[in-house]
Amino acid sequence: MATDYDTPRTTELEDSEQSLEALKARRADAAADLGDDVDPFETELGLPGADLSGEELTVRVLPRQADEFTCTSCYLVHHRSQLYDARRMVCRDCAA
Repeated sequence: MATDYDTPRTTELEDSEQSLEALKARRADAAADLGDDVDPFETELGLPGADLSGEELTVRVLPRQADEFTCTSCYLVHHRSQLYDARRMVCRDCAA
């Protein structure tokens, strides 16, 4: 059966608008039922996708120290005690 994609679909649009209004009403009812049971940590967390353009990160970055090495497999800086292969400069985690 061929489908004509150019024809307007008013019935589906009307149904989705009605269901959207019903969903909004249900969401409002559910939000009203929450009351004081909101987790205090939840209010401190930022939402994903929030605008963080005005925020600045202040992280102190130290250069690699004399007793550290950079793994050639994972590119992380480790202490010399984590060195597994000095020739290949691979850490114990990557060698396993």
